[in-house]
Amino acid sequence: MSATDKIKNAAQDVAGRAKEATGGAKGDDELRAEGQKDQASADLKQRGEHIKDAFKG
Repeated sequence: MSATDKIKNAAQDVAGRAKEATGGAKGDDELRAEGQKDQASADLKQRGEHIKDAFKG
């Protein structure tokens, strides 16, 4: 996993957590769901990168 990909995935995860928290505080279920989706996407990308790394070496 390249450092750039790792940073992008971490940033997406943090942004998702912030959206989820903001949505929860405001009572905005749509924003909260969007934050959860962003976190899940970042997690999936990280898992894919780990799998690629496992096959590389």
